[in-house]
Amino acid sequence: MMGLMHRMTFRAFLKKYFAVRPWVLISGLLGLTLLLSACESGQFLLGKQGGNQGPVLSAPPSSGTRPAAPTVPRPPAPKPPAQQPKLPTLEEILKGLGTPKAPGQAQGPAGISAPQGVRTALLLPLSGANARVGQAMLNAAQMALFDFAKDGFEMTVHDTQGTPDGARAAAQAALAEGARLIMGPLLSGSVRAIQDIARPAGVPVLAFSNDRSAAAPGVYTLGFSPGDEVTRVVDYAISKGASRFALLAPDTEYGRVVSRALRQATLDRGARVTAAALYDPAARDYSAVVRRIADYDSRHRALLDQRRALEVRNDEASRLALKRLKGLVTLGDSPFDAVVLADGGKRLTAIAALLPFYDIDPQKVHILGAGQWDAPGIGAEPALLGGWYAAPAPQLRADFVQRYKQVYAVNPPRVATLAYDACALAVVLGAREGGPAYSPADLTTSTGFVGRDGIFRLMPDGSVQRGLAVLEVGRHSSRVIDPAPKAFP
Repeated sequence: MMGLMHRMTFRAFLKKYFAVRPWVLISGLLGLTLLLSACESGQFLLGKQGGNQGPVLSAPPSSGTRPAAPTVPRPPAPKPPAQQPKLPTLEEILKGLGTPKAPGQAQGPAGISAPQGVRTALLLPLSGANARVGQAMLNAAQMALFDFAKDGFEMTVHDTQGTPDGARAAAQAALAEGARLIMGPLLSGSVRAIQDIARPAGVPVLAFSNDRSAAAPGVYTLGFSPGDEVTRVVDYAISKGASRFALLAPDTEYGRVVSRALRQATLDRGARVTAAALYDPAARDYSAVVRRIADYDSRHRALLDQRRALEVRNDEASRLALKRLKGLVTLGDSPFDAVVLADGGKRLTAIAALLPFYDIDPQKVHILGAGQWDAPGIGAEPALLGGWYAAPAPQLRADFVQRYKQVYAVNPPRVATLAYDACALAVVLGAREGGPAYSPADLTTSTGFVGRDGIFRLMPDGSVQRGLAVLEVGRHSSRVIDPAPKAFP
């Protein structure tokens, strides 16, 4: 048996939650009163749709007090926009008008009512090297329980210990307990380890890995795909005139995924990759690889040859040309007009600082990135200012981060929203009349869902499509320059 397993019903969660945070109960009740007042005035509609937008899996924004649990309507079947049904207001759902009760049946707490006995499982590394990330994701899942669930929904939590063997044991225990859906595990090796357990049992898996190679029908990888992020920012750069691309990426599976995505994206759009280099991520100095990709030596040699030729002529025009060359270190433009830096953290800043040193001019070359750029303080490196990267729209996540920090007094890791959305989705689909809607058809609805990172939809092959924004790096924060779509076509 695993190192840790415990059962989390909504009632048990509330008891645990408010035992250590009694102030939240008071603020939550105040928030519920305010929400009901807003509904009565017609100012707040839950799940209001535009186009083909799916069910909303986000709680209302925080205003300093923890909001009462919102409710998400049952996902409607796709219809033309003119025939979209009018969704119930929050007030109607809280009063039970959206989910009629049998005469004499008691009303539960605000939230989504799941049929009695709907059981799911959450598989996370709660011990081992990734225990801190695992605990944060458990915290996020508990927030989703507070926001959406009530009695009748049950989530058992299993420690994978961060290993494939631990994940297999956790999945076996979850299925033995009757889990209808598995959320997690986190790592791709663990996801692969449970496939031959969950798939034959017909139990879908909402995994948190971003490794598309770990996906399979019924096993969905919710993580942010670097390939999708690169394709999105390349698309935007091409729309702004870029046609020749370069790549600097670590010699890892992540770097290779980015490389394949860049080559495919440029090929599909009539652009081309003119330079690419994969470097040792453990290296201490990246000068050689940046110098090579910038074609610095040949451009510098061209400058020296030009100077010598002008000096030999020694006429008035040559002397004026020499003055114009003064201060230059290379002659000619870079062999690309956009470069993708597929890294983050200290490696990213070290490599970016070398670009102007080897005469890659940010005024002429677009500096592009992927999701690893989605971190505070990235604008501290001057060479990255004005750079573009693709990531989920920041506003929904910003509210989540604020609420998480209010409850747990620390900032969540970037992947915490995956656990929140997975748990919210499990509750929403688990509340379907007639039994949980965890079938492939229900999970892969074409309209998708709206979560803490914007719109997303699960695909039949196990991959996940997301609506991404393009952001521009600023000195203190990044700003959206091309918004994320609000619905899938």
